[in-house]
Amino acid sequence: MIYTIRYLTLLMLSNQSVKSWYRGWFNSPYYHLLYEKRDEQEAASFIENLIKRLNPALTASMLDIGCGKGRHSKMLAAKGFLVTGLDISEESIREARHSENDHLEFFVHDMRLPFRINYYDYVFNFFTSFGYFNTEREHNNAIKTFAQALKKGGTLVIDYLNVHYTDSHLVKESEVTKNDVSFLIKRWSDDHHFYKNIIVNDPQNLPNPLSYTEKVAKFKIGDFTEMLSYHGLQIQEVFGSYDFQPYDLHTSPRLILFAKKL
Repeated sequence: MIYTIRYLTLLMLSNQSVKSWYRGWFNSPYYHLLYEKRDEQEAASFIENLIKRLNPALTASMLDIGCGKGRHSKMLAAKGFLVTGLDISEESIREARHSENDHLEFFVHDMRLPFRINYYDYVFNFFTSFGYFNTEREHNNAIKTFAQALKKGGTLVIDYLNVHYTDSHLVKESEVTKNDVSFLIKRWSDDHHFYKNIIVNDPQNLPNPLSYTEKVAKFKIGDFTEMLSYHGLQIQEVFGSYDFQPYDLHTSPRLILFAKKL
């Protein structure tokens, strides 16, 4: 009976429109299975490099928007900073809350909606946790949330994919098997978005494969400059990798932006 209920729930979620693909996919147990082993060493190294570059006061308050299960938030809180993690996925936040303490808290929250105005010294958006929405207005609402949450003079850090690099390094098809569940992954792009279709085949629990499609906007430096400046944020520095190498249009895997609230 439990399997039947879970299957029907997943089927309803997977059949939702692309418009809200992230709601169903991010709460699916198959999402967590596929991405359960992120590169923790890379994440830890990134946080170390980030803190060295920002040199925040130990009393600094930090907001991690799109935190997932909170791996970056936990690392920051372990250094003594006051950290809040937000994510739209109830499942991710449910797990993250097991790590809450005096320096760390988590909330289920949609980044398009305001959260604690003029409150944080730093706002972070890591690992391409942006660009999922269907309209320019929705993306602008998210940037507005980032800006409003910052104190005047505070710093926003956005870690996004480099559109040019990703286009030239796109792996069109791959397959992953985890716990006897196979994931067939197909990738493509058009002028405005990257797409990733994930076909889930779980012979133990599902009579038919499930299909989810991720969709991420092709935002470039110019796009971010325009969106950020509209909300009173000015880009200060741009980097192209997690060890903060200079950004190169064609060879940098990441687009990491530091912006200040004026």
